[in-house]
Amino acid sequence: MSDVSEITREVEVAHGFLSRVRQELSHVIVGQDALINGLLVGLLADGHILLEGVPGLAKTLAARSLAAVFEGSYARIQFTPDLLPSDLLGTHIWQPASATWSVREGPIFAHFVLADEINRAPAKVQSALLEAMQERQVSLAGDTRALPQPFMVLATQNPVDQEGTYPLPEAQVDRFMLKLLVSYPTPSEEKNIITRMASAQQRPSVRAQARLEELLAARRIMDKIHVAEKILDYVVDLVFTTREPARHGLSDLAPSIRYGASPRASLALVQSGRARAFMAGRGFVTPEDIKAVAHDVLRHRVIPSWEAEAEGISPDDLIRRILATVPVP
Repeated sequence: MSDVSEITREVEVAHGFLSRVRQELSHVIVGQDALINGLLVGLLADGHILLEGVPGLAKTLAARSLAAVFEGSYARIQFTPDLLPSDLLGTHIWQPASATWSVREGPIFAHFVLADEINRAPAKVQSALLEAMQERQVSLAGDTRALPQPFMVLATQNPVDQEGTYPLPEAQVDRFMLKLLVSYPTPSEEKNIITRMASAQQRPSVRAQARLEELLAARRIMDKIHVAEKILDYVVDLVFTTREPARHGLSDLAPSIRYGASPRASLALVQSGRARAFMAGRGFVTPEDIKAVAHDVLRHRVIPSWEAEAEGISPDDLIRRILATVPVP
């Protein structure tokens, strides 16, 4: 327990910059506390994030603001049906003056990359992006080039029932650590948005409140956060119940689940739980940390059956049943 106490002291010293970051983001992002929390969890846990919501809900603003608050390089890529992998990764450029080829790196070589409307692009471009996300490197002009650290992809996705959108394959979506749902603001929040954003001269902007080095140092400390054996068992029970609902007496759920969560979900639950513990200033993970991140980690990995979709049963409905049933340690 002395080790946990020591880790807690390290966390308490290191996590102070988060309050400054959260406050600065709240100046430009009205409401959306769940979105800000999710962004910070994904950033600390070194994961990529899929943002889903209708246009106009500040998804792009959130990504740009996150880069600005850490003074990181930022690139926005508008995904369209005619986009090519080279538009993302870069290309070879012939230099007539020197009669040589040079490499022009694409927008993927930034600390924060916004893949806007990812589900409007062809499969080759999506695959190129997701390979870079997984390997943290790209092959360009015959050379392997490492991506900068930190490196985070925030992809926005419109609901698939909108015109010109295509659902991402499950194997590709699984590369995202979290899927955050961005909802409409409340009436009072929308009034606040109008007040803040109506005037171009007085529109708030984000100022840097932390350095990338602080973030990388926080990740190193976060890796030390204690995860007890009973927490690991709880994570495994949750994930296995998405694959085998009868494991915890949820046989009636089996026809509603087409695919359960992959082992990546278990890793993401642990890392996201550590991030939540770090944000709370603790050196150990609790079951509440796991439950707090479970929907964001699992909603794109638990795939409802066709029958469940026809009945209006969402992944969040299935996850809610599982969380309510699996015993908490």
